[in-house]
Amino acid sequence: MIRRLALVLGVSATAACSVNQLAPAQQANVVDTVTMGALAGAALKFPSAFDITTGRPVRTDQTSSFDFVYNRDSLGRHLFLPLHALAGLGNKTGSNPGFIRMTQTFAQLAVAPTDNYLTTDTLVIAAGDVFAARSRIACFLGVPQYAKLQVIDFDDVNKTVRFAALSNTNCGYKSLQPGVPTN
Repeated sequence: MIRRLALVLGVSATAACSVNQLAPAQQANVVDTVTMGALAGAALKFPSAFDITTGRPVRTDQTSSFDFVYNRDSLGRHLFLPLHALAGLGNKTGSNPGFIRMTQTFAQLAVAPTDNYLTTDTLVIAAGDVFAARSRIACFLGVPQYAKLQVIDFDDVNKTVRFAALSNTNCGYKSLQPGVPTN
């Protein structure tokens, strides 16, 4: 009986991970404007990290659940740092948070790529840059979640970046278009 139950549960778990077998998405994808402060030097009122799985900026002194941070280097360059670039904080065996610099516009980026994310190094950013972003493994299916970002501008006095973000918070879905995703 236990073997039979284990087999049924195993088959059910495998079916749940299939893209064609996903439960209908529950959360609509929305574009938001986000302001984040540099990890070093910005006022505490500006969170310096971003959690793709919730689509929200977070403070690193209040949580370790985030996918990347914003910072500036000694040359004054603006940077995004994926989790693994922060002293190897990412997962050693799985998919780490990362970025792909896109040549498409923010509106044209409709589906998140699966592979080739920059996960281990800092990324110099400029106004107008568009990125596909991948989260850490945080959803119940054991897969990352995805987002798209477009850098809008920087405030060098306050040490902040402002960007447009669309995070697909539905587990297993890769659509990066506004509305309730179907894929």
